[in-house]
Amino acid sequence: MTHGKVHVRTTVNGEAVEFLCEPRQSLLECLRDIVGLTGTKEGCNDGNCGTCTVILDGDIVNSCLVLGVEAEGRNITTIEGIARNGELHPVQKAFLESAALQCGFCTPGLIVATKALLDRNPEPDEESIRQWLANNLCRCTGYDKVVRAVEQAAAELREVKG
Repeated sequence: MTHGKVHVRTTVNGEAVEFLCEPRQSLLECLRDIVGLTGTKEGCNDGNCGTCTVILDGDIVNSCLVLGVEAEGRNITTIEGIARNGELHPVQKAFLESAALQCGFCTPGLIVATKALLDRNPEPDEESIRQWLANNLCRCTGYDKVVRAVEQAAAELREVKG
């Protein structure tokens, strides 16, 4: 500890990252305010909206509910880590092509959650998609375009792998 702060070593979007944080700071605060990755948004700050969704060691979590110190030695993927080599991920492309976003505030969390879903289940049905994304709230869309975007991305990813 340094002056009440904790030294954290983690991997964010495939790169080693080190930061100092207060023991009470959320992972969301650390990512945004210390690491400088502002793509992950703060919504409700109490785990109810999914806006701050990140992938932590393969599982989706609300980063507002995880302490930054809990990231020690772990792998984190944020919205900034979804695209690779300047190319949008098929999930990102599908969201754009399907107009599955409006104001865009919830979009990073939805995209991160969708990627995690498709990593686990490359052929989700509509019910599975809706259940998986149930913790990601959006006040602008009716979710139908989001579901269609997930289906489109899943089809594209299967085509690429097949």
